[in-house]
Amino acid sequence: MARGNIVTGLDIGTSSIKALVAQRKGKDWEVLSYAEIPSFGLRKGAVVNVEETAKNIQMVISGLEKDCNRRINSVFVNIGGNHLYVTPSDGIISVSRADERISKEDIERVKQATKAINIPHNEDVLDVFVREYIIDDQKGIKEPEGLTGVRLEAKVLLLCYFQPYFTNLSQAVLNSKLQISDIIPSPIAAASAVLTPQQKELGVALIDLGAATTSLAVYEEGELIHLAVFPIGSANITNDIAIGLKTEIAIAESIKKQHGTCMFAKTEKAVKDQSRKKIEVFDKSDSLNFTKKNLVDIIEPRVSEILDLIQKELKKINKQELLPAGVVLTGGGARIPKIKELTKEALKLSCEIGTPKGIVGLQDDPALATVVGLTLQGVDFEGDGGRVDLTQGWFKFKKWLKNFIP
Repeated sequence: MARGNIVTGLDIGTSSIKALVAQRKGKDWEVLSYAEIPSFGLRKGAVVNVEETAKNIQMVISGLEKDCNRRINSVFVNIGGNHLYVTPSDGIISVSRADERISKEDIERVKQATKAINIPHNEDVLDVFVREYIIDDQKGIKEPEGLTGVRLEAKVLLLCYFQPYFTNLSQAVLNSKLQISDIIPSPIAAASAVLTPQQKELGVALIDLGAATTSLAVYEEGELIHLAVFPIGSANITNDIAIGLKTEIAIAESIKKQHGTCMFAKTEKAVKDQSRKKIEVFDKSDSLNFTKKNLVDIIEPRVSEILDLIQKELKKINKQELLPAGVVLTGGGARIPKIKELTKEALKLSCEIGTPKGIVGLQDDPALATVVGLTLQGVDFEGDGGRVDLTQGWFKFKKWLKNFIP
């Protein structure tokens, strides 16, 4: 658990592992130390090699400890990958008290009732996101505790996961001699660092463009209403550049970062200039020559493919044009120039680049959204005096512990 007024977030991603230690300074939380190393042992956001992942976690944590001169015992860690999905459910119970006043125990019982659904034997429920409570047919209730009624119903989203990947992740962290304070889905962590309460209330879609996956989290009236993860990300763009320009992956990644763009100005003069002006990049003993238009012709189709998946997902929930707060892009892929403009054009919604907030001393970098969100979970935990919410954290802790009971 978080102790001594420091908290640590650990973002285990496909391309890199990021770790952030924040320390309380008065009323604020400030960066005490940050470390990042390349990641190995993951595929499409899921841990497939426990030993390799554990070794990398140990490396990044060791770097943090040397930098901040503090022993790190526990972390708030993410779980990612397209094995994560949500499914709607509902549950109904009779209120237990004789005076018909709804208690915390009633709320917990109705949440447990929502999990009584048929899912594959190797999958399980990680978390329950309540859309609304209904008391004796009175709908739209957010806080039922203390109200009176005979019957309590909950309409929820169940966040489900593939158990072997969850076990691999947990074991990798444990093998690094760390305790797990909580396991939070990557898009939920990113949303907590990037989105404002006003955006969540109005209706907003967060698109987290990672290396190997792209996540979508949709909020309305302050609650999560949809989540999806796609097995495609910014690393696919790098691969496309490597193939298109016939160069190595490392060179393609450098080209993407230094020269890549999703669009260019569509005036006649700009098209001519960017179609003719050559960019030269040295590849060891050889050199590459290409134009800005060559890059746009490679990058734009791949980004458009990702946005098409997002648009189809929004249509499933009838929110393709009904999000007043629009779209917020975050993750490392959000740094590609002109991606905001292409997103606005493709989705027909307002769009902004989301950078993490809530911790002093950070760069305005959308790639830090998940690790900051994880750290903020620890900040909230510390603010609650180290008490786990029995309807959230303790439930997830028990789920995690169950994987290691013979």
